[in-house]
Amino acid sequence: MTNIKSKLPLVGDTIFSEMSQLAQQLNAINLGQGFPDFQPDNELLNAVCQAVQQGSNQYAPMTGVPALRQAIHDKVIAHQGRSYDINAEITVTSGATEALTSSILALVQSGDSVVLIDPSYDLYAPVVTLAGGHPVHVPMNPPTAGNPRFSLNWDAIADAINQQTRLLVLNFPHNPTGLTLREEDLDALEQIAARHPFLILSDEAYEHIVFDERPHVSPVSRPVLAARCVLISSFAKTLHATGWKIGYCCAPVEISREIRKIHQYSVYSVNTPFQAGIAAYLKQSQTVQTLSAFYQKKRDRLMHGLASTKLRPLTSEGTFFLLADTQALGQTSEKELAIRLTREAGVATIPVSAFYPEPSSPLANHHLLRLCFAKQDTTLDAAIERLAGL
Repeated sequence: MTNIKSKLPLVGDTIFSEMSQLAQQLNAINLGQGFPDFQPDNELLNAVCQAVQQGSNQYAPMTGVPALRQAIHDKVIAHQGRSYDINAEITVTSGATEALTSSILALVQSGDSVVLIDPSYDLYAPVVTLAGGHPVHVPMNPPTAGNPRFSLNWDAIADAINQQTRLLVLNFPHNPTGLTLREEDLDALEQIAARHPFLILSDEAYEHIVFDERPHVSPVSRPVLAARCVLISSFAKTLHATGWKIGYCCAPVEISREIRKIHQYSVYSVNTPFQAGIAAYLKQSQTVQTLSAFYQKKRDRLMHGLASTKLRPLTSEGTFFLLADTQALGQTSEKELAIRLTREAGVATIPVSAFYPEPSSPLANHHLLRLCFAKQDTTLDAAIERLAGL
């Protein structure tokens, strides 16, 4: 038998797969993995069906269907204030996952350092390793009694960046903490960028889910940052269609050229009728404008419901996740508690410790679980009722 040497020997099944599988086995309500349990808009479904019937069933251009690239161009101008050339600087990808992977593989060379802000999405570090790079983890300041929210430590980020730093990965609105950027964050980032020539990867998959009338603040809104930034987003979260895997990346032409070299040999092109359907739908839909209000009602429903349980919700500024403090349930590790809640209460969650490089470390365990509220109201109410029985 041939011996196979793994390129990612420390990588196994993700915590999302693990908790979803446990939820299925126990018939638990799954508030762990981030996907809606309701259908996309019928008009969107009809637009995709119409694209199929009208013949959009062959390979799309490698860079994406022109109509969708135009729609992305118009959307980014409207919401981030940045114009990208639809032919040279916008690429449609197989979800944000492929956009992130292709970008990291294209931009990170062997020996480069990549700064990740923890807790961080679990894709980043393995792909950096696959590219031959070295992940440098910088933790956020965890919640305290006086400040019950995560916060960025820009001094620590600045200290982690040096001449070997190739890439800084940002993810705002932030998964899992729900934190959003402020203009003062971009001020701090500009000051660091003035000292070092690193690139920025901005994962903005939840860009249209921001609460309490906060604006979505993106690095590409600042010209000096946009010149070195890859903007990545996804229609999965915006259109309630995570299974379609349609994302995109926008970047200056010289950066896009390198990303496209990886993209064309990873997937070549992306599902044609879904691209065409989304492009047609965006011309007449108000989904983007109403999404924050739609999810804010669900956030508030879950927060108010958790007040009757042993879990103490933290405020979520964006995404369709919120964190809950579990200290009233004991001092076990977050993963142990997540498994316990799935078994005893019939509600699956995600331990925030899973978003750190060493999940079992005390530094990764702040007695927090992540709950997804992208669910029907009946689902949320049933989960709250179960959790109230703890």
